[in-house]
Amino acid sequence: MGLIGWVIFLLVLCFSIMVHEAGHFLTAKKFGMKVTRFFVGFGPTLWSFRRGETEYGIKALLVGGFCKIIGMHSLDDEHDPLDEPRSFRNKPRWQRIVVLCGGVVMNFVLAFVLLIGLALTIGIANDNTTQLGVVTPCVAANVTALDNGGCGGSKTPSPALAAGLRVGDTVVAYNGKPVSDWTTLGPLIKAGKPGSEVSVTVRRDGQLLTKHVKLAQVKGRPGAYMGVSPVTAFQVASPLGAAKFAGSFTSQIFSGMGHALTNLPSSAGKLFSKQRSTESGGQVASVVTFGQQTSQAVSADLGWRSKAEIIVALAAELNFILALGNIVPLMPFDGGLAAVIGWESLRGWYARLRGRPDPGLVDIRKVLPVMVGLFAILAVFSVIVLFADIVNPVSIGQ
Repeated sequence: MGLIGWVIFLLVLCFSIMVHEAGHFLTAKKFGMKVTRFFVGFGPTLWSFRRGETEYGIKALLVGGFCKIIGMHSLDDEHDPLDEPRSFRNKPRWQRIVVLCGGVVMNFVLAFVLLIGLALTIGIANDNTTQLGVVTPCVAANVTALDNGGCGGSKTPSPALAAGLRVGDTVVAYNGKPVSDWTTLGPLIKAGKPGSEVSVTVRRDGQLLTKHVKLAQVKGRPGAYMGVSPVTAFQVASPLGAAKFAGSFTSQIFSGMGHALTNLPSSAGKLFSKQRSTESGGQVASVVTFGQQTSQAVSADLGWRSKAEIIVALAAELNFILALGNIVPLMPFDGGLAAVIGWESLRGWYARLRGRPDPGLVDIRKVLPVMVGLFAILAVFSVIVLFADIVNPVSIGQ
């Protein structure tokens, strides 16, 4: 099942990249620019075909994609001089900005379509309840086995199973404290001391029963472990409700990303520590984490609706990150070339102010060293995060 999850993730990633590049492709065609290639992936070509003046295809390394528009900047001269009037750099600045923004806009649109479609079809999940939807059979050997929905060879029954808790039980009190939602119950369980005994009062078939549960701990996972998860109910939303859900989800994603980046300097050192998942800055992740979490969702002991919800939400989040990542004002990102065009506009305005002719295109050779240097720093950090995701993945297990 883990392999199926990775295949799903790669398909989602490739489709998201295709949609991004389609934004550049369609706007470039609209403005009469010449597009010679439209490919998913990098490296050797696996398959391609030509239609009109454009070659479409798939390359071996499915880690990106590109849309080749002739004359992207002052150093791009690999085309027939007769095609220069149709080059990117020969078009008005506003058209060039629109083309550069096309990919980002398409990723945002795809993310919203996914979220609205999720709410209108599968429904919006509500798991903030104390009714038990899962009672795990074991105490997983480690957090990796827990995240993958397995036991990892462990034969130890979960505390909940050993105490006689059942799916469908509704927890009404934990250690004598009344509880009515998972927002309250979940942290209480985690805050417990592994090895200690707690009382859990449940409603079953209209009767109240009190069970005594001895909490356990899963290696690599902070806090106590009982082996239960709440039932998830799905409610199909109205069009207005779906739009509100998409807006709320987007706000949460942006807020979480902002919080993580703000706290990154102080918690970057915990990328390789056991406390990574508890630090917002430590949760900055690469695409590897999306693959891992998709694989975990497919492998987990969940209903198809819950699995679909997780996968669609991850796909939407991935598109938001692809969009925001491309806004970074460094080449080769879209934002880097947009920054160059912005500088061109500023120089042109200043020249007109002084009664001088527009100086035209920025000489990329002058700005490239600075951009390459900054990009190299970003690339090194990305490699570090990628390595951290492999050796110390972010845990999403409860």
